[in-house]
Amino acid sequence: MSQVFGGGVPEPHVQAVHRRVTKYLIVIPAPEGPAAKLLDTNRELLAELDANTEEVTSMLRGLTPIIGAAGADWDKNLSGHSAEVRASTAIYTLNL
Repeated sequence: MSQVFGGGVPEPHVQAVHRRVTKYLIVIPAPEGPAAKLLDTNRELLAELDANTEEVTSMLRGLTPIIGAAGADWDKNLSGHSAEVRASTAIYTLNL
């Protein structure tokens, strides 16, 4: 007989919370290399990664950025950056 004879069946997998939808990808220039931030529709940070990765370049394919993140909408995510960096930040709106 098997050593697990009479053992209970594991519970079915239930994913209670889904990841929020990514709406914006912003690319911030930096001396050590550009950084990318993924934001949801409320501009809440979902992830931050190196903008030179293959994943980022494939997400940006065919999209045209808006240059400059000087508005108050971006203060929460870019408050630590200078006005020059914010002026050269590329904002991409991802297709949903």
